[in-house]
Amino acid sequence: QVQLVESGGGLVQAGGSLRLSCAASGRTFSSYAMGWFRQAPGKEREFVAAISWSGGSTYYADSVKGRFTISRDNAKNTVYLQMNSLKPEDTAVYYCAGRYYRSSGSFTFDHRATYAYDYWGQGTQVTVSS
Repeated sequence: QVQLVESGGGLVQAGGSLRLSCAASGRTFSSYAMGWFRQAPGKEREFVAAISWSGGSTYYADSVKGRFTISRDNAKNTVYLQMNSLKPEDTAVYYCAGRYYRSSGSFTFDHRATYAYDYWGQGTQVTVSS
C-alpha cells in the first residue's frame, strides 16, 4: 500500500515557475513507476509526465515537453514536477499516481492512461494567471 500526498501548488503569473512535490509512504517507493496527471474544470484527467523506478526513463505529454521536468528522490520517497514557462492553459488540479513496476527499460504499460496506476494523491491546485 502506498499513500501519496501532493504539495507545492499555488497561483502564479504566466511565464512563472512552480515545483510540485509528491511524498509517498511505504518502503517500496523505489519499486514504483510514478506519474503526474492534471484535470482542468470540465475536462478529463490527462497525462502530464511519468518516470521509471530508477529515474532512468521519463515521458512527457507534448503540451509540456521542454517546459516541465519530472524527477524523483528515492531516498526521500518523493517525486517532483518542475514546471517552467507556465501558461494559463496549465491551470488544473495536479495529481500524482503510482504503480508497482520494477522492470528496466521502456514501460510496457500505457503510462498515459489513468487506469494504469493503482495509487493516487488528493491533488494540488495550480492556477496560472494571464
